Amino acid sequence: MESRIRPRAANTDPPPSRIERLCIERGLKMTGQRRLIARVLSEAEDHPDVEDVYRRALALDSKVSIATVYRTVRLLEENGILERRDFGGGRARYDPADRGHHHHLIDVDSGKVIEFADEEFEALAQAMARRLGFDLVGQRLELFGRKVEAESVRPAARSKARSS
Repeated sequence: MESRIRPRAANTDPPPSRIERLCIERGLKMTGQRRLIARVLSEAEDHPDVEDVYRRALALDSKVSIATVYRTVRLLEENGILERRDFGGGRARYDPADRGHHHHLIDVDSGKVIEFADEEFEALAQAMARRLGFDLVGQRLELFGRKVEAESVRPAARSKARSS
């Protein structure tokens, strides 16, 4: 008699994303849609808002709802997995908390966000806090600027180089 039972395929689920691993470590229940949202956030190279996360998740699963995305993002923020950022424009954007200490420069014309770390700034912030009688326990810097045309940068660089 021929067997009609199909052999089970090996587990083809992708490995957990870094945000999914953080959720599991913190004991959060991981539904299929939460896994999807965690993956979208882990793969983001920008600082998406909830609408961005929803659009990206919807492209992968037509059953995901905006309400689920809002609830999941709020849960991740409450558990220290995501950090809320306000870069202007009236919408909160999100940054995984495990990216390490860094700051942001926001182009006010394009909305592009550039992440950076700067040892000189860190030293200045520490010195300023000490001068004011504080032990610095944290800080966040968000700079807003407009891209300078290359020609207008050159003369300033030359005059600065001359004065050194």
